[in-house]
Amino acid sequence: MGSSTNRLPLLLLAAVGLAFLLLGYAPHADRFTWFMENLPVILGVPVLVATHRRFPLTNLLYGLIALHCLVLMVGGYWTYAEVPAGYWVKGWLHLARNPYDRLGHLFQGFVPVLLFREVLFRKGVLKPGGWSVFVLLLMAMGLSCAYELLEWQTAVWKGASADAFLGSQGDPWDTQWDMACALMGAALALLTLSRQQDRCLDFHTQLNPAEGKPDK
Repeated sequence: MGSSTNRLPLLLLAAVGLAFLLLGYAPHADRFTWFMENLPVILGVPVLVATHRRFPLTNLLYGLIALHCLVLMVGGYWTYAEVPAGYWVKGWLHLARNPYDRLGHLFQGFVPVLLFREVLFRKGVLKPGGWSVFVLLLMAMGLSCAYELLEWQTAVWKGASADAFLGSQGDPWDTQWDMACALMGAALALLTLSRQQDRCLDFHTQLNPAEGKPDK
């Protein structure tokens, strides 16, 4: 992924691929749970590879996607409820549960909302402004809701064997917390990285003038 003058996407792809092999070789989780937790990586990375020549993303977004992949792969290796780093945080903050899945759902909002923003701005579907923020937050919530529906149907299909994938840890409000974390992650991303993403898009347009510049 990437041209001879932009090797960062290729380096990120190699790093994600290596991590996928290492964390997928002999995961602590059962193979079904590992597969379900890694499904976004398994489906998403080939799409990015297939589209990188005709629609390359900014380095900022490629870096965030790689980080999100790592979060997912670590969760898939141990299951979200058993990630050691989550237990460390649980002890430090005196929490009642392993919070690693909350991090995962924060990323579920944080990274996709910037992906939606970049693609829709470059395609001219959305323009910067209050309405775009509203639409992007709704899209992030829609993605989170779709994932929760997937978890629900997986639980119906697999029964108790899907408990590790759900990772609710006995919390009756786990679904609501997951969607709230995704919303907070999306809002945080738009608040902190919108201007930086705009600068990256301007630079991308200078390198690809035929694509056109997003409206300001």
